[in-house]
Amino acid sequence: MSRIGRKPVVLPEGVTIEVAKDNIVTVKGPKGVLSRRFVAEMTFTITDGLAVVGRPTDSSHHKALHGLSRALLQNMVTGVSQGYSKGLELVGVGYRAVMQGDSLDLSLGFSHPVVIDPPETISFLVDKGGRSFSISGIDKELVGEMAAKIRALRPPEPYKGKGIRYRGEIVRIKAGKSAKK
Repeated sequence: MSRIGRKPVVLPEGVTIEVAKDNIVTVKGPKGVLSRRFVAEMTFTITDGLAVVGRPTDSSHHKALHGLSRALLQNMVTGVSQGYSKGLELVGVGYRAVMQGDSLDLSLGFSHPVVIDPPETISFLVDKGGRSFSISGIDKELVGEMAAKIRALRPPEPYKGKGIRYRGEIVRIKAGKSAKK
């Protein structure tokens, strides 16, 4: 069931992993430091640039936790070595994004601008023209959550397609109301 859990996590150069008591795993790399508490039953073995996650039994619960723990560890290693980025696009007349210091200022057709202050490890980058921007950081979960919160401010509507969408997202447009004959 858990084929992912059996794969070792390859540690790139400059990335180190420390396992403290209570299964708190800290991953340090060139882009920063991430720390997470894992389930107590999972074991972590670090040797020769490889990290291996182990499980106590072959029960379906432990197999599921095995794959989850390995995937979370891989995301942490990738985050501190390469980082993550999520792109968003603004579609609609007057919809714009502007940087104000570290904050993101969005004009979304409301009577007021929406200002978003990023958490510590998150940064915004607005493309030229202000019609698209990207969210980047080392924590995959936090980057995705921030992108989802921003998209929820004005999700794409199905008749004209106006709103905030992920870069590359296809919005199906519905047919409008038919005229009477």
